[in-house]
Amino acid sequence: MAAKKSASGANVSGDELLHYYREMLMIRRFEEKAGQLYGMGQIGGFCHLYIGQEAVVVGIEAAAKEGDSRLTSYRDHGHMLACGMDPKGVMAELTGREDGYSKGKGGSMHMFSAEKKFYGGHGIVAAQVPIGAGLAFANKYKGEDTVSFTYFGDGAANQGQVYESFNMAALWKLPVIFVVENNQYAMGTSQKRSASTPDFYTRGEAFGIPGAAVDGMNVLAVKAAAEEAVAHCRAGKGPYVMEVKTYRYRGHSMSDPAKYRSREEVQKVKENQDPIDMVKEMIAQGKHASADDLKAIDKEIKKIVQEAADFAIESPEPSVDELYTDIYA
Repeated sequence: MAAKKSASGANVSGDELLHYYREMLMIRRFEEKAGQLYGMGQIGGFCHLYIGQEAVVVGIEAAAKEGDSRLTSYRDHGHMLACGMDPKGVMAELTGREDGYSKGKGGSMHMFSAEKKFYGGHGIVAAQVPIGAGLAFANKYKGEDTVSFTYFGDGAANQGQVYESFNMAALWKLPVIFVVENNQYAMGTSQKRSASTPDFYTRGEAFGIPGAAVDGMNVLAVKAAAEEAVAHCRAGKGPYVMEVKTYRYRGHSMSDPAKYRSREEVQKVKENQDPIDMVKEMIAQGKHASADDLKAIDKEIKKIVQEAADFAIESPEPSVDELYTDIYA
């Protein structure tokens, strides 16, 4: 019922590789700028960066189609950018400005876009998983051929509500892909110390849910595994579990010094497994772009990110009246 997946650069066009390179680099440069703004005091509250994990969401979005929904935890900026949300609106929300996606009231962890079917960053660990199953239920109820991509981390994988959601999704054959972004350290405890069963992709077996593990540092491997999972869901076969083995370069949040792992370990991953460098190498080997072409792309993306930062800082703060809108009671 479960298997490990891999993929190489075979049969992939230069245009595709350049697209994945651009998308991942946009996330990387955006997150680097967000880290800078946080250090300058322009971003308050919590801020969880996605640096190192870019191939996960870019690979999965490559298998999505219009109408599919997605939601994730609080490490969410990369997901927003990958599904096409405007960097200006995302950065304005990070800085708590009225031009942000949630009018400056959600911040880093609580952004939404109904237009892009992005239903949030969620601050409570694993709280998004039942919501993802609920979105899949709505899709099936309305007869739509769409999939709910429900992301959560290795830390959240041990929460009870995950398995309640698995049970309901399996019973009703809901078109939901449960994506475990396994960056190996949760909030700061290694997977080896926190999980009795190391293979998260097998966690759905008790409910009859198939799964697969994939190298989350290889965007092509992620795309291939996502396409298989999507085909399963669209065929009416019910839910699927994807464990994407990845690695975050920064701490859990900006306030985490990450002393639970060595600098040598992080450096080794950067040097040998970086997802952007991997695609860059494929582009070079296939002669799809020159070194100057790639530098030009980087320069263009840095300009876009800087414009987003300038836009955010110049955007006004929400008015006091906004304290009383968008609330339940």
